Amino acid sequence: MSKVYLRDGRAPIPKDARTSATMSRIRSRNTGPERMMRAALSAEGIRGYRLNWKKAPGRPDIAWPKRKVAVFVHGCFWHLCPHCQRNAPKRNSMWWKKKLAANQARDQRKLRELRKDGWRAVTVWECQLKKDTPGQVARVLRLLDQ
Repeated sequence: MSKVYLRDGRAPIPKDARTSATMSRIRSRNTGPERMMRAALSAEGIRGYRLNWKKAPGRPDIAWPKRKVAVFVHGCFWHLCPHCQRNAPKRNSMWWKKKLAANQARDQRKLRELRKDGWRAVTVWECQLKKDTPGQVARVLRLLDQ
């Protein structure tokens, strides 16, 4: 018996069931890069943060509300990393371009809202985190020490 999915129009209907299964496993929270960043922060003894704190504009991935410091950990594909410049999918390319551009616009809007409310924020990219984890932790530490 095959599953019947109710579609809300936000994404095209995949032609292959494997695509649907793969996409359904992609989560917005507790991603690999986020877990890597939290492990690195914990290894440095940095604790007391909140995850996806609802009261902060834009719900940053990691936040220290009392210090008004926010960290966004972005995956290179989903947020169009300026450092590694990954290629967009070739199928449904117009839809993907629109989707990824909307993600970028939302990211910029979140940063503006946070800064307007007096928060200091940093974006950590997945590729930079993999290449230089201590350097990315140092960036967060600098914000926390200000």
